[in-house]
Amino acid sequence: MLVLEDVRQFLASETGLATISTTQNDGRVLSSIANCGIVQNPLTGTDCVALVSAGKAARLGHVRRGSEVTIAIRRGWNWLAVTGAADLIGPSDPAAGIDAEALRLLLREIYAAAGGTHDDLDEYDRTMIKDRRTAVLVDPVRIIGNRPTA
Repeated sequence: MLVLEDVRQFLASETGLATISTTQNDGRVLSSIANCGIVQNPLTGTDCVALVSAGKAARLGHVRRGSEVTIAIRRGWNWLAVTGAADLIGPSDPAAGIDAEALRLLLREIYAAAGGTHDDLDEYDRTMIKDRRTAVLVDPVRIIGNRPTA
């Protein structure tokens, strides 16, 4: 049985690059690419798969409507997929107890967990605000795939 620690190791084996899929209103699947990492969800206290999404991304509307999120990660012939409901925290999705400073730190934490580094974190923060970036926190209800080989 695959667990979240398998996903953490798999993501760290390269970059956190993964395919993110949600369901559109008409039932079609929309997939895009993002870097992901494992962080603690500040709303639930449990570990989750997280990414930072641009505020205009269609996936945010899908999640607001109730779409689950599937995050598929491929490394060579090995793959893992995590599916679950997502919490959103951002300018258009405020959360109790998460003020602007907590959001700034959460977006940085997700960025670092996904393998990101930045020479100027103040510039990173300004970009996150300008783009209305949102934290997407996926609760791993189902994890499938083949076991990564060493």
